[in-house]
Amino acid sequence: MIKFTINIPPRTKKNSQQIITVKGRPIIIPSKLYRQYEKDCEPFIPVLRQPKPYIRIPVNLKCIYYMPTKRRVDLNNLLEATTDMLVHYGVLEDDNSNIVYSHDGSRVYVDRDNPRTEIYIERVDVNGD
Repeated sequence: MIKFTINIPPRTKKNSQQIITVKGRPIIIPSKLYRQYEKDCEPFIPVLRQPKPYIRIPVNLKCIYYMPTKRRVDLNNLLEATTDMLVHYGVLEDDNSNIVYSHDGSRVYVDRDNPRTEIYIERVDVNGD
């Protein structure tokens, strides 16, 4: 099992997305706030020294989010931001269901004094599937 903590307040990717035009076609890109969040996460990711991509096998990606307020947040949006960030840094080869097989145990809590994301990555035995 791989376990590490990102010691900054969790952020979703879907809030404040930007629409830009590339070759005459509109595309959606993450907000500047999300891109800064992704950059700020880098020092907390311990597996960056490994050859990319690090994980290519089916895993359960359990994410425990500790938010700074009781404001409602969508767990799916938090998970999407986390998996995209882990792919970006080469921790995961991809975030498709062949690699991120499940998110069992993921949940959201409030911790005003220490907002963070605890990440647990554990191999999944998929025999018989």
